[in-house]
Amino acid sequence: MTRPANALVLQHIACEPPGEYEDVLVEHGVSIHRVELDEGEPLPDWRAFDLIVAMGGPMSANDDDSLPWLTDEKRLISDAVRAGTPYWGACLGMQLLAASLGARVYPGPEPEVGLLPVTLTEAALADALFEGLPVELLTLQWHGDTFDLPEGAVRLAGSPAYPNQAFRWGRHAYGVQFHLEVSVDIARSWAAVTEYAAALERVRGAGALDRLIGELAGSEGRLRATGRQLFERWFRREVRRA
Repeated sequence: MTRPANALVLQHIACEPPGEYEDVLVEHGVSIHRVELDEGEPLPDWRAFDLIVAMGGPMSANDDDSLPWLTDEKRLISDAVRAGTPYWGACLGMQLLAASLGARVYPGPEPEVGLLPVTLTEAALADALFEGLPVELLTLQWHGDTFDLPEGAVRLAGSPAYPNQAFRWGRHAYGVQFHLEVSVDIARSWAAVTEYAAALERVRGAGALDRLIGELAGSEGRLRATGRQLFERWFRREVRRA
């Protein structure tokens, strides 16, 4: 690419920025256009961007009645991904990718919260992004919804409670249910979000936040290094293609 890449970042709450992923974009001189959808900011024309990065949020991908902008966002994702625009979705961003491609998103058996492993599939071990990584990856999980795989998707990772933890659709669209981009400071900010704090207390009991922050502090470097490796592989491949 002879000019700086343009990235569209879809954010659904201020406390869920791209974190380590954004660091990679900044280091590569990418021009970032951030849209705070929950604040009513309008969606631009996706055709003006080389990459789309969609992050998490406390809402469900099915909350169209109360949050009508979700309908427009899913339409944008569907149009862009089907046209071949590179897409990276994390947590809600992954669920929106699944929904935009016609798959069902629905509540999981129980919230999955904490530092938990996922297991890579055989397809992941042969995938250009996941190749060479350990079969079991430590991740930060903080979600309650799951989804069916869209038609044509390749499953890349799973956990016992949530079999669909990562998938690829086509060559250029990836989604991960887990968080590998989060710093301790970002995780602390999530405690101010009622939905996040309630899920954490329900699953892990009183004092759960302090315990989780302590666990994350000891593993943050490992998680973010994995996130950087995956995201940078994706970014470099897509920029070369463009």
